[in-house]
Amino acid sequence: MDLNEKYMRAAMKEAYKAELKDEVPIGAVIVYDGKIIARAHNTRQTKQISTHHAEILCIEKACRKLNSWRLEGCDLYVTLEPCPMCAGAIQQSRIRKVVFGAYDPKGGFFGSNFNINEVKGLNHYPEVEGGILKEETAQLLKDFFKKKRERRISE
Repeated sequence: MDLNEKYMRAAMKEAYKAELKDEVPIGAVIVYDGKIIARAHNTRQTKQISTHHAEILCIEKACRKLNSWRLEGCDLYVTLEPCPMCAGAIQQSRIRKVVFGAYDPKGGFFGSNFNINEVKGLNHYPEVEGGILKEETAQLLKDFFKKKRERRISE
């Protein structure tokens, strides 16, 4: 297993934690110097806070861990292509690289719907690699929403 798969599997473990809380199963980890320094998953429904996406929570934890808002040298692994809010936070925090699993054609901001890295004049452009374990990460989401629909029908 290569490093991208290893860290994506760690992000998937976070996604499973979200699912257990009936949250959209998205998980993230941040790696620095070959070690995971932050882990998080969506808690938007649980906390009723719109910014509680896995990436935002993970960035906050990494900032506290490194005692800096600059996450240069850090790589973010997330199970779904980041949305506009998270893409902005990634850009602002100077994360070196973003690795994501499933593509998000409705809201992805690293190539699917829009590519923030194509906006001229920004002061930072992270390296991006998408599609790592994309079938497995996409299946997490498909299964979650299928179960949600089935519960609604049976109620």
